[in-house]
Amino acid sequence: MTQAPAATKATRRQHDREIVMLAVPAFGALVAEPLFVMADSAIVGHLGTAQLAGLGVASALLTTAVSIFVFLAYATTAAVARRVGAGDLQAAIRQGMDGIWLALLIGATVIAVVLPSAPSLINLFGASDTAAPYATTYLRISSLGIPAMLIVLAATGVLRGLQNTKTPLYVAISGFVANAVLNVVLVYGADLGIAGSAWGTVIAQWGMAAVYLIVVVRGARRHGASLTPDAAGIRASAQAGAPLLVRTLSLRAILLIATAVAARLGDADIAAHQIILSLWSLLAFALDAIAIAGQAIIGRYLGADDPQGARAACRRMVQWGIAVGVALGLLVILSRPLFLPLFTSDPTVKDTALPALIMVALCQPICGVVYVLDGVLMGAGDGPYLAGAMLVTLAVFAPAALLVPTFGGGLTAVWAAMTLMMAVRMLTLLLRARSGRWVVTGATR
Repeated sequence: MTQAPAATKATRRQHDREIVMLAVPAFGALVAEPLFVMADSAIVGHLGTAQLAGLGVASALLTTAVSIFVFLAYATTAAVARRVGAGDLQAAIRQGMDGIWLALLIGATVIAVVLPSAPSLINLFGASDTAAPYATTYLRISSLGIPAMLIVLAATGVLRGLQNTKTPLYVAISGFVANAVLNVVLVYGADLGIAGSAWGTVIAQWGMAAVYLIVVVRGARRHGASLTPDAAGIRASAQAGAPLLVRTLSLRAILLIATAVAARLGDADIAAHQIILSLWSLLAFALDAIAIAGQAIIGRYLGADDPQGARAACRRMVQWGIAVGVALGLLVILSRPLFLPLFTSDPTVKDTALPALIMVALCQPICGVVYVLDGVLMGAGDGPYLAGAMLVTLAVFAPAALLVPTFGGGLTAVWAAMTLMMAVRMLTLLLRARSGRWVVTGATR
């Protein structure tokens, strides 16, 4: 039976309220995360060029290490949201604890690898002889905060699954402020140099993890959920996250290929590419916030055995993704005369970046659909399909990008390949969304 217009409008308003309530705080938390690196850079930058270069190399390694395990947040959100929809909060929090224990195990393993191999990793990234000692110091100390960062990812997933994105926002803001204060005190007050910056960040990260653990533990005690490690539950969390790990690695490979190709084109091209990539990442935060809302909402509907509600929410979120994508694209085009001078005064770099920047603007509506459907399928626990789709996308993108230096087109052609990549992702995700095979109801998939 077709819904009456009034009922349809009421349903849309309900979805809109849920999307806004979850997406807006999620966006704030996402934006707060890169501010950690920005604060460290601003403080360490006054120590000297070698220290700042060392921080840049070490931060790139740390960011890569943590972003690879972002599945801890995604998989946990979907699993917890399903159990919330099913009305079993005890099982929801128990599932979240399994994710947190998995994060702790992975974090300990990463520390065991990074501490002895830090100098080799720094050299692999091509740090200069003057920057390498600072990079090694920062990496070794900061690696002690990796378990905390991964706990934060998993615990954030728990709260998102519980339909709570406000607490992660408050924790992220508090962590940023604490990090900035600690860095100033330890770098300059205690005269610890770049080591002080690393220790300040580690302390802030463990502080954030402690706050999350307090919140989750209180919830566990309130609902009678066990806090002890459960081997079967941890194994299930790892199995759910494995396909998302493949997806993330494929996406990282795409970004690395694009950067490598841009570097081969010349200094002006790689400089312009880095500027555009920073904008691309910023735009992604806005769209990823809607995707996060999608993970939580879709998981809840499916857990509540409401396939019709899940499909309706999916349709509405796609509409939101397109609308936000169009708005972001227009913003990029209108602000380009102001944006480029913020990063460079070199006319060659500006001229190189401008057509590629327009390509990015035109791609934003496609990005809106991609990010939203990515979130929908993650919320549905459809990780194996997402992994396969991203491998297909990588297979299409890699030859297109690697042929750019041969056939010409410069940086604009690189970003045309990036647009092709997003179009392929959109096609694979739309096919899955329309098939309805992702709609699997119940407390577990």
